[in-house]
Amino acid sequence: MLGMDLKSLKKNPSLLPLFACVIVGGLGASGYLIRLATKNPDVTWSRRRNPEPWQEYKTKQYKFKSQVDHSKSPVPEY
Repeated sequence: MLGMDLKSLKKNPSLLPLFACVIVGGLGASGYLIRLATKNPDVTWSRRRNPEPWQEYKTKQYKFKSQVDHSKSPVPEY
């Protein structure tokens, strides 16, 4: 395939930005998936150690940006 080895990349240097964008996009998507798997209160990796992980986030904010101060909002007990 064209552009898959170093020799053809030297002939077609215009493919380098395409490969760079694909690599950066893949790293960004992978990073976001790792963040979701580690920071999301809906995900638990150890049910014995933490059976109800959402209880840790009663007063925490886990969104990227929020206009509401969650530390002072009343939270229902389940």
